[in-house]
Order: sequence, then C-alpha cells, then structure tokens
Amino acid sequence: MDKRIDFFKVAVKNLKTSGTIAPSSRFLAQRMLKQIDFSMAKVLVELGPGNGVITHQILKKLTPDAQLICFEVNDDFYQHLQKIKHPQLTVLKTSAEHINEELKKLGFSKACHIISSLPLTIIPNEISTAILKKSLYSLEQKGTFIQYQYSLTYYKQLKAVFKDAISLDFELLNLPPAFVYRCKKLH
Repeated sequence: MDKRIDFFKVAVKNLKTSGTIAPSSRFLAQRMLKQIDFSMAKVLVELGPGNGVITHQILKKLTPDAQLICFEVNDDFYQHLQKIKHPQLTVLKTSAEHINEELKKLGFSKACHIISSLPLTIIPNEISTAILKKSLYSLEQKGTFIQYQYSLTYYKQLKAVFKDAISLDFELLNLPPAFVYRCKKLH
C-alpha cells in the first residue's frame, strides 16, 4: 500500500507528465501484454513506464536473449525505475521522440513491440504525432504498438498513422477503466 501512496504523491505532483493519479493495474498490464509472443520478441520498448507496473510484467516474460528499453522523462519515475536491477533492462531519461536514435545507439535496428503508457491526449499534438510516426518507423514488419488510453478520443490519430491495422480492447479492472489499442505495422 505504501508504494501506491508514493505513486499517488508523485503522480499528483507531476500530472502533466504522468497523465494519471493511479498506477496501472496488473489486469491492465496483463491485457496489454497478452498477445505478445515473448518467445519471439527480442527487442521491446516501453514508452512512459511510470512506476514500472508494466515493466515488471514484461521483465518476468522476457527470454534470456531479449532486451527491454524504457523511455521515461519524469525525474521521479526515472529515479524509481533506476532501482530495478535487471540485466535485460535499459532505462533512458529521454523523450520517446528519440526512439530511433536511441535504438541505434544501443545497437538495435528495430523493435519487435512498443508498449506505451504515454498520456497522448495531454501531449501537444505535434509531439504525440511525431512519437507515433517514429514508433511506426522503429517497428519491425508485423511488430505491434500497444497503447492504453482512458477514452476513445485518440483513435483517429492512431488510425492516421497505423491505417486499418488497429484493434481495440477494454480493461474494466483498472482505475479508471482503460481502452487498449493494438496497432500492427503491416509494411
């Protein structure tokens, strides 16, 4: 319970970068990750991992030769994530706008999957659009971009980038309940 109170304090203090006042539930994390074949996933990227609820779930599922690269701009969450000692985890304190350059610096050409908790609806439109386009570019063919949001208002922007390769899911057991978008790179 203490961790939730800490998250709440940090989230309220940094609402503009966290986008929420409650951490993601384990149910939301499971729903976001359920269609990933972890036996085939070698490079995964997490955008806006916050306090690491989804990060921990991903790390449990990684094969020994896979890597998870997290992008977090919030100072408090970045410091919290730095405490996770795992040899397959890289935490970067930089914007998701730099995904392509950072993957190259780490020696990777493409990501298999991108799991995003970014509060896209509160990020300026030109930045969120750039993040989506760069994410699409950094995905390998048939890779997925998985994003949750608390409403359907961002569907149009995702469709503009990912075209018709979007499916929608819903997780009621989260505060607040969340929509999960699965966007596949087809070409």
